[in-house]
Amino acid sequence: MPIYEYQCQSCGHGYEALQKFSEAALTECPACKKPELKKKISASGFRLKGAGWYETDFKSGSKKNVAGESASSTSTASSTSSSD
Repeated sequence: MPIYEYQCQSCGHGYEALQKFSEAALTECPACKKPELKKKISASGFRLKGAGWYETDFKSGSKKNVAGESASSTSTASSTSSSD
């Protein structure tokens, strides 16, 4: 289940709530009990690890910039062919 961040527009109280995707957004502030809660937009905190992900994801060492190397070699090849 994802963790959603909320902030009260009335008192400024902020907190996180563990909710299902199908659950309705919370509206009542637990601090002041007013229906002034707004869901905040925040970055997700997950990382894709393990076999089966894209080749360029989360590489380390000499394999870290596999996509960057192929992009730079493509741009070099195109610049040399355009200069002819």
